[in-house]
Amino acid sequence: MRNVVTTLVVLGVLAGCSSTPTKEQEGASVEDRKPTVSQPAQKPADTGVATKPLETKTVTVNPLKDPANVLSKRSVYFDYDSNIVKDEFKPLVTAHAKYLSQNRTAHVTVQGNTDERGSREYNIALGQRRADAVKQMMQLLGASPQQIETVSFGEEKPRAEGNDEKAYAENRRADIVYQGE
Repeated sequence: MRNVVTTLVVLGVLAGCSSTPTKEQEGASVEDRKPTVSQPAQKPADTGVATKPLETKTVTVNPLKDPANVLSKRSVYFDYDSNIVKDEFKPLVTAHAKYLSQNRTAHVTVQGNTDERGSREYNIALGQRRADAVKQMMQLLGASPQQIETVSFGEEKPRAEGNDEKAYAENRRADIVYQGE
């Protein structure tokens, strides 16, 4: 009798280790039924319940604040005693003009700046010519004149302190500032 009981226990243990899925296992999620090397992955059973696809939320990044976007760059630099927009800054001005033409409610102020060389009056006039040069280019590229205001700060708002060419070059610029920023 003892042998019969031992045999039944051994058979019960072996049956419990069987790889045939039971009714409870059939409804298990895909993650719970990992395939072995010799067993291909099984498709989940069709439960008859309709599932809807996951909804994706579109996050819109403000292009004016996205560092990867050219619109986040706002300064146009000029050569000494010049108000001609350099070729290297034309794509920047073009991008802002295009943005303004597509967003008619947007408004900017172009702030003209100079280095400290020259008289105060001369620098105010040069800063204004720089701001006006950027505005004119934006208008030619489709921005409305009503969207663009210009102002000159001359040498009053330096970006870099110092009396060397590096500081002077940082200060010879026109800054594009959007309303509300």
